Amino acid sequence: MSDRHHPYPAYHLKQAGVPDDLCPVATELSPMRPGDWRSFRPIVERDKCVKCAVCWLYCPVQCVEEHAAWFDFNLQTCKGCGICAQECPQRAITMIPEAQ
Repeated sequence: MSDRHHPYPAYHLKQAGVPDDLCPVATELSPMRPGDWRSFRPIVERDKCVKCAVCWLYCPVQCVEEHAAWFDFNLQTCKGCGICAQECPQRAITMIPEAQ
């Protein structure tokens, strides 16, 4: 993306120190992350995870993080698409409603 077309120009005005009364109202909000609007979230059953990394390979937003004996998800960037759960050969990932 070029420097001329940034997706959050008003946000950056506020970050640069422009007074609130000179910034548009939209600057009160920070940029949204995919995890902000997710409906479902992944849960890993650690005893089933064999660290095959298929979830990591297929994740479209690269939110899968490696731990010592399993993979987990960065819920700030996960958009809840469920591709990881669909592709997991061990069925170690379950998608649950965000409200739970």
